[in-house]
Amino acid sequence: MIKAAILGATGYAGAELMRILSCHSGVEISYPASHSYAGSKFSDIYPGMKGVLDMVLREDDIEKAAEEADVIFLSLPAGLASSLVTEKILSSSVVIDLGADFRLHDRAVYEKWYHTEHHGPKLLEKAVYGLPEIHRNEIKGKRLIANPGCYTTCSIMTLYPLVKNGLIETKGIVIDAKSGTSGSGRGEKLGSLYCEVNESIKAYGVTNHRHTPEIEQELSEASGKDIVLQFTPHLVPMNRGILADCYARLVDGVSEEDVRKAYSIYEHEPFVRLVDNPPETRYVKGTNCIDISWRIDKRTGNIIALGAIDNLVKGAAGQAVQNMNIAFGLDETEGLSLGAGSPF
Repeated sequence: MIKAAILGATGYAGAELMRILSCHSGVEISYPASHSYAGSKFSDIYPGMKGVLDMVLREDDIEKAAEEADVIFLSLPAGLASSLVTEKILSSSVVIDLGADFRLHDRAVYEKWYHTEHHGPKLLEKAVYGLPEIHRNEIKGKRLIANPGCYTTCSIMTLYPLVKNGLIETKGIVIDAKSGTSGSGRGEKLGSLYCEVNESIKAYGVTNHRHTPEIEQELSEASGKDIVLQFTPHLVPMNRGILADCYARLVDGVSEEDVRKAYSIYEHEPFVRLVDNPPETRYVKGTNCIDISWRIDKRTGNIIALGAIDNLVKGAAGQAVQNMNIAFGLDETEGLSLGAGSPF
């Protein structure tokens, strides 16, 4: 039985981890922790989990967690993980960071986009980018796994087959993405209040959203070329879900059959569903799946690739559990045969 610690267990992503791991046959939650709610029962914070997760929350103490857990999930604000994770911690526990601290290979790029100091630059080379469908073999046996962001997971997976196979021009890629409000976290923010988001949709982070360099990094590696793209996220009045509409110009001579063949790399992936109709967030809600479809506009010479995920599952907690399963040599799908459901 794998013993798991969750630091940041009462945020939305942390709560999803608690929910998913409570149903995982190979995991015992040994150290649930919350800075804000230490000493309280998890089910007092999320009453929907009463009788299921009544354990008392502990302090966010990574050293104590490492003494009691084989794997530590970090669901913390940007900048904290890099100051907490050490070689000593990694010698005793696998660390899966749901934050951004170990996703970007270049410390300077991280500090530029996140406007905070990276406190563990020497660990960057030890981290693996935890997108299983692309980096599965690298994840096996790793001690430090950087769980991808929600927008990035959806955008990268939607575009990856096209970029990897050289089917689209690498200049002029546009990603137009929409997310539910849980993507902004559980903290009190004016922009997340009901009256601020209900009956409205707004763009934010225009030209400077933090997930931009993460998407560019992974697609550049897949392409072998430096990719600079346009990414614009939007906040929509729903709790969860991401829809990414990705636009690119096809290379001359590329056919529909070429595109179909490129996406066939996902045919046997347990959490990728290639769908005929444009994907909808309601069909992936509560699951660890990504639904992908595409259309070629022969009039413009562009391809529109569409992807949908649940930002808290495939975009956060579910993917973290998928990474844990791979790292520990378990069945990758263990604990992730999920239907709709959530602790909030």
